[in-house]
Amino acid sequence: MIASQNDPNPSPEPDPVPAPPAGPGVFALGGTVTVPRLGFGAMQLPGRWSGPAGDTERALAVTRRAVELGVRYIDTAAFYFSPTHRANDLLREALFPYAPDLVIATKVGPLRDETGEMYAEARPDQLRAEVERNLEDLRVDTLDLVHLRVGRLGSGLDDPLGERFEVLAALREEGLIRQLGVSNVTANQLAEARSIAPVVAVQNRFGVLDQSDPGLVDLCADAGIAYMPFFALGGGHTPLDSEGVRTVAARHGATEHQVALAWGLARSPSIVQIPGTASLAHLEQNMAAGRLALDAEDLALLGHRG
Repeated sequence: MIASQNDPNPSPEPDPVPAPPAGPGVFALGGTVTVPRLGFGAMQLPGRWSGPAGDTERALAVTRRAVELGVRYIDTAAFYFSPTHRANDLLREALFPYAPDLVIATKVGPLRDETGEMYAEARPDQLRAEVERNLEDLRVDTLDLVHLRVGRLGSGLDDPLGERFEVLAALREEGLIRQLGVSNVTANQLAEARSIAPVVAVQNRFGVLDQSDPGLVDLCADAGIAYMPFFALGGGHTPLDSEGVRTVAARHGATEHQVALAWGLARSPSIVQIPGTASLAHLEQNMAAGRLALDAEDLALLGHRG
């Protein structure tokens, strides 16, 4: 209520309501499907690839909570499984029927046996079966986005991928796939794929401590292609262990993982982060990284190249 000018005891003016913290922003995949730039990776949901067993109820709770917190992009694959659980099965159980604005992306390419070994890359004549497997697992008629993953789990070589990508492009024309991406690729391989069909996303290794792909990050930004880093929180041979990251985290009262995610969001407008976790606490922390604004001093400490 506003006090009149003659009121001898006017009520004090209320404190201004602070503006809500900025979020991570959005990216339009292919210029048409808009998703927040902070998504979720499903790789850890089944538990460790070779054990121990995953926790079903916790995995389902994490998945549902991710969507409650605003995740609208989930990254998965049929080859994400442990001895007891499969990521696609957990996503289906947690979220089916899926929200109309939820994008679920998958990957095909690596072949993995039940022992967990990545033993080969799918030949062109095997890719349809891999796509159909994801369709069946997720119980959908069309996959939102399919990446062709090359190089199995190691670094991708600059081998031609055209014959394999042509298969996915044909499946897109059939209506089994809406949009296409590539993963673990070089600039030459991306160019080859783009000569065959539109590419809306690249999923490569990149992060605050592994900035070895800057040219491709910038190329994607210029071309309107989403760049989705894997191992953005460290992993493999690059653990998240850095004096600069620790210093920035202490300045903001944040975790080191939050700093790593925020750095990627600041590095390029094309970056869509897809951190994965099977922990509710870590999920909450990861999602809060979208509100962490790094300044010029932070970025200098972290080696920002933007």
